[in-house]
Amino acid sequence: MTGPFPLSFMKHVIRFIDALSGLGGWTAAVMTVAALLLTVTEIVYRSVFSRTIYVSDEYTGYLMAMLTFCGLAYTLRERGHIRMMLLPHHLKGNKRTVFNMVCHIVGLLFGIALTYYTFDFFWDSYVNQSRSMQVSETYLAIPQVFMPFGSALLTLQFLGEFLKGIAVLRGDTAGLRIMEEADDLGR
Repeated sequence: MTGPFPLSFMKHVIRFIDALSGLGGWTAAVMTVAALLLTVTEIVYRSVFSRTIYVSDEYTGYLMAMLTFCGLAYTLRERGHIRMMLLPHHLKGNKRTVFNMVCHIVGLLFGIALTYYTFDFFWDSYVNQSRSMQVSETYLAIPQVFMPFGSALLTLQFLGEFLKGIAVLRGDTAGLRIMEEADDLGR
């Protein structure tokens, strides 16, 4: 055991966070398919029956916002976010790992703030029982709950990425999914 807690415990935490991010990614994928099906149904309904579903635009918009938040952590885990690689490109080895860890701490702080504010936004809608102004009068707390959920997943993934940096510095990454960044594509 080195450091404040055993590496084996830290690896369990990292794998759990990665699994949660994977769940968020799958949730986003299901929502993407649902938005696609809703859009195709609206197109067919308009083309064949010359009618509309009325809620397709509204619900597709909700799904897009929901899947965006649910997919944030998965995208971070897979190194899919746009990254500026000018400085990391010139850093090698442990310096690059430490630099990434500092960036993950900044991201963690951002994620905490984002989770707080999106939860406050959701909670306001929940307490006031806000409804959409559209035909459906959707209870807005339902699609809005995915904002703090996805933000919390993102925050946890930033923590997981930081902990992966600790594992890399300790030299024991066996059993962990460590994504290496290629210098040519920034991933």
